[in-house]
Amino acid sequence: MQLHDLTPAEGSTHRRKRIGRGNSSGHGTTAGRGQKGQLSRSGGGKGSGFEGGQTPLAMRLPKLPGFRNPRRIEFAPVNIARLDEKFEDGAVIDGAALKAAGIIKKEFQPVKILAEGETSKKFTVRVDKVSAAAQAKIEAAGGKVELPC
Repeated sequence: MQLHDLTPAEGSTHRRKRIGRGNSSGHGTTAGRGQKGQLSRSGGGKGSGFEGGQTPLAMRLPKLPGFRNPRRIEFAPVNIARLDEKFEDGAVIDGAALKAAGIIKKEFQPVKILAEGETSKKFTVRVDKVSAAAQAKIEAAGGKVELPC
């Protein structure tokens, strides 16, 4: 016996039913759907979320309150103490420097500098936002804050 000699067992394969292709096919007129009723109509049936008349699960579950703004900008928070331990005196701190230091994940991620911790190093900070207290601490140490226009 060769591979090309193999055939399915006798009676194991059937021809496909061609439904709704005329009465001579044996499946014309009602096309196997019966006479009348919900399932005989086009689009008939109950739908995927129907639970037999009981209140569906999606309606029984509690809904979350409030509103989620789709245009909200999430800033990555970075504290002054973290800058003090990762950067040398006189460093220019921007998105690329923060990514290289492993503080943020993406170079172009929006960043806000916060005032937690102390610094005695002179930094030039070029990020998206700086809190007022953080700006005061950076400038008190002799650094500069350059915010985008």
